[in-house]
Amino acid sequence: MKKSFLLFLFGIAFSLTSFAQQTLVKGSVLDGTTGEPIPDVTVTIEGTDLSTTTDAKGEFSFSANVPLGEQVLKIEKIGYETKRYPIVVNEGQTVDIAGMTLDYDPTDKKDLYTISISDDNLNSEDDGLTDNISGLLQASRDVFLSAAAFDFSATFFRPRGLDNANGKVLINGIEMNKQFNGRPQWGNWGGLNDMQRNQEFTMGMSANDYNFGDLAGTNNIVMRASQYRKGGRISYASANRSYTGRVMASYSSGLVKNGWSYSVLASRRFGDEGFIDGTLYDSNSFFAAVEKRINDKHSINFTGIYAQNRRGRSTAVTNEVNRLKGREYNPFWGELNGEQRNSRIREIEEPILMLNHFWDISDKVRLNTNVAYQFGEIANTRIDNGGTRLVTIGGESSYLGGARNPTPEYYQNLPSFFLQDPNPTAFDFQNAFIAQEAFVNDGQLNWNQLYEANATLRNQGGNALYAIQADVIEDKQLSFNTILDADLAENIRLNAALNYRNLNSQNYARIEDLLGGTGYLDVDFFAEETPNTAGATLEEVAQSDLRNPNRIVGEGDRYKYNYEIDAEVASAFTQVQFKYNKIDFYLGGNISKTSYQRNGLYENGNFQGGGNDGSFGKSDELDFTNYGVKAGFTYKITGKHLVDVNGSLFSKAPGIRSSFSNARQTNAKVIGLESEDIQSVDVSYIYRSPILKARVTGFYSGFKNGTDIGFYFTEDLAGLGVDNGDAFVQEILTNVERRHVGVEVGIEAQVTPTIKLKGAASVGQYTFQNNPNLYLTSVDINGPLTFGDGTTNLKDVHVAGGPERAFQLGFEYRDPDFWNIGVTSNFFSNAYIDVSNLARSANFTSDFDGNTFNDYDPVLAKELLKQEQFDDYMLVNIIGGKSWRVDDYFIGFFATINNVFNQDYRTGGFEQSRLANFRRIREDKARDNGPIFGSRYFFGNGTTYYLNVYVRF
Repeated sequence: MKKSFLLFLFGIAFSLTSFAQQTLVKGSVLDGTTGEPIPDVTVTIEGTDLSTTTDAKGEFSFSANVPLGEQVLKIEKIGYETKRYPIVVNEGQTVDIAGMTLDYDPTDKKDLYTISISDDNLNSEDDGLTDNISGLLQASRDVFLSAAAFDFSATFFRPRGLDNANGKVLINGIEMNKQFNGRPQWGNWGGLNDMQRNQEFTMGMSANDYNFGDLAGTNNIVMRASQYRKGGRISYASANRSYTGRVMASYSSGLVKNGWSYSVLASRRFGDEGFIDGTLYDSNSFFAAVEKRINDKHSINFTGIYAQNRRGRSTAVTNEVNRLKGREYNPFWGELNGEQRNSRIREIEEPILMLNHFWDISDKVRLNTNVAYQFGEIANTRIDNGGTRLVTIGGESSYLGGARNPTPEYYQNLPSFFLQDPNPTAFDFQNAFIAQEAFVNDGQLNWNQLYEANATLRNQGGNALYAIQADVIEDKQLSFNTILDADLAENIRLNAALNYRNLNSQNYARIEDLLGGTGYLDVDFFAEETPNTAGATLEEVAQSDLRNPNRIVGEGDRYKYNYEIDAEVASAFTQVQFKYNKIDFYLGGNISKTSYQRNGLYENGNFQGGGNDGSFGKSDELDFTNYGVKAGFTYKITGKHLVDVNGSLFSKAPGIRSSFSNARQTNAKVIGLESEDIQSVDVSYIYRSPILKARVTGFYSGFKNGTDIGFYFTEDLAGLGVDNGDAFVQEILTNVERRHVGVEVGIEAQVTPTIKLKGAASVGQYTFQNNPNLYLTSVDINGPLTFGDGTTNLKDVHVAGGPERAFQLGFEYRDPDFWNIGVTSNFFSNAYIDVSNLARSANFTSDFDGNTFNDYDPVLAKELLKQEQFDDYMLVNIIGGKSWRVDDYFIGFFATINNVFNQDYRTGGFEQSRLANFRRIREDKARDNGPIFGSRYFFGNGTTYYLNVYVRF
């Protein structure tokens, strides 16, 4: 051991000696306007294969195979004008060309790429079923990641099978990922495109200056007033994807007298509907940043963000609905007084206030301290059709009311419902025809019917039958961190950070609209005298809050559920980076402590009392201590050929959403809850030359002890008796193991000064590696319900989340006369449906009495449960633009057309768990006229466009 250590020290000494003796070219690149360092600038020695990029301090160096004599350095980065600097290299000497500058390029091609990234991420719905990480990748210049962000994202492709929760998004060094589910809420800074151009992206788990990072990478959005170029921009955009129009204006002062600088932006996005019918868009965004450079060592920056967004939602539909109404159909809206009204509105209003202090302690040590406060709410509306009135007869109370689901694509409104019998009668066919005609010719929500029902009850002195309910998350979060960046030696750099976040999250339902009614009775119409609370009467069990029984609520009042979550996260991170002639490497570590506590503000009738089994008051505190280590190196075979390796081993606390089994009603935590353990490694071969750039990466990620919770209604619970098999349940999966393996390739060739060819590919396999534990909870079930050995058969099932294989071929033409055009062809395959976990448990083989079906057929069962693979498809996209200079103004436009040939394709979907046993699924799938409870799918957009016209000054 001692001998090995001495050999290690000798190796370091030898490397340092070699570093001192070799010919060296080094330097730095600064912004020509702000004087700040620019990272990720490509620096090339022309006529050679030597190429590198600047680091976070804008610095670079060449030390291997440096040519002697007169040479030319070419420095280039998207968004800046390319420059060339002549140098003279003498053997054994150092050429230090510090302070080279790059100036803003008025034909900034990045404009083409920021048009819809934040907006598309903002549109993510359904708890991640359709989310993607394109916004995280938009800062990357890597060929493959650029394809993933700008062309693959329309299909909800996830690089390496990872979603938003596996990547970190920072603003000025402050983490923005939500503690609820680990995902960034892109809507919090949506519409601020002009102020999101300064970004620092770190790929995967490689060395990051700000925090430990995560598998999908880290993106720090720099929103400092001094970092924006002086000038303004006014633009107008027209589109048919999510919004139909956007107007935006921004201005940055640059550094003015007395060290002040400021930046402001205002934008509005709007539209009655996007590509999907009834998806209104109403958003207003404002941004302001003010910075004061106190002296050469201290600078203070304030950033304020207000990005209000109101959107109409859509949903996944069955093949039957898609066949009758098409991919633009949305059942959530209907006409009211001649205008579209969507019942499912998502509104985000969470302002961010941030103060940043930058301290250059010395030429080699820098300290950045940040504090941020975010507050506001996210609200999602839906129709509540459980309005009732209390009736007491003979001393016994009951609740009268409730109505059928008013959604027009409810299964009882579709032709398949009337043709479900093996031998439909003529009357059945007549009803099916009537249902089909009504659905095809209308098929939208009947608002007048809801108002009329409430009006009738109002005239009779009754309560509202229907109301609009908003599920509200009202957060108040304080974040603090301090980040140290120190040069320990010329080739050794230390990064360290301390982080703290404190969250108070209030969660409740709120009456948004009584739809003409006078009040709403706050009880659960579907309540029964359940075994959860022994001896309780129906009137007690039905109460949302036993401490305020049978109360009538009005618009703006809280009802149904009301609780808060207190969460704290504290973490420490340290990392050391070493740079030598032939090899760069880093070591990093992280430790964190996370705690959650639920505080029930209502005493629910099903879970009376307090403590972990009740609903009122505080639960026990959930505590998680987590760790992380990572390391990696880049070996420079030559200036052209490099090998990059990154490895990590770390754990992550579960999100709030995955920690409590039914947080709306009880303090109960998830049984067997643990932190998720993650290990990963990736190996890349990188080729760089003035003409050709390429990367081939093999990757592996393993996940253990994962947790997931789902909510749904099912009819087929075994062991409860034929009359008790249906319930609204919470499905909890624990001990989930996954494996993500694959290869990704990116290549681009500058075949002429104006023509670039590019290609990208990803081939992966993302599967479950075990049979996770599964249990159900429900107000209709006495305690946790398990089946068989308590697991579900997911081993080797593919993890749903976009195509596992994606390929791209494309070209770009960039004319010297400031116009450009590009075309890409993108092929996708191996996308899979999200399977029903309940149907793959022992519940599938069991009858209502708990015994195995006497007609169970294992061969047929395997076919019924075979995971559906979606059809392959190809999408062609076109992008282009033109700009002109008129005096001191730059005028231009750019446009994109996606899915040029209007390809019809599915981006995802899930099996319904309403039917979950062998007999019921066999019967449903065997129907000649289609299943009643078939899988639901998300369908991709047809041909869409985006056109932006702008003026810069």
